[in-house]
Amino acid sequence: MTIPIIAAVTGAILIIMQALLMILVGTHRIRNRINLGTGDDPALERKIRRHGNLAENAALFVVVLALAEMTVVPNIVVQIIALVFVIGRIFHAVALSTVAGSHGAKTGRIFAALRAIGAMTTFGSFVALGGYLLAGIF
Repeated sequence: MTIPIIAAVTGAILIIMQALLMILVGTHRIRNRINLGTGDDPALERKIRRHGNLAENAALFVVVLALAEMTVVPNIVVQIIALVFVIGRIFHAVALSTVAGSHGAKTGRIFAALRAIGAMTTFGSFVALGGYLLAGIF
């Protein structure tokens, strides 16, 4: 059996990213004395959303990435899909750091574009990874 090194490196990058986003949520809560919820604070809402969105997607991705790496998907394909996913998650987190990226404000359209790129690369990574895995097994 192959040890899933690519999945391990990807998981390490994503968990460090998750920890950084968690720190940003926590420090915002402390600074603004908001214990639970968002306290009607749109900046905290954005920070919670980008933290949660990464958590929603990263865990499943890394598990399936490891399965793909240990079974039938060529390593170069695993590397490319992992890189695309991580870059997409970075773009998405950056976009959700702004009002334009999170709430569709008219200014800063680059952030809305980064959010779309982040969402599409996540979707594409999921479909590509699942497709390669299924094709290789069957």
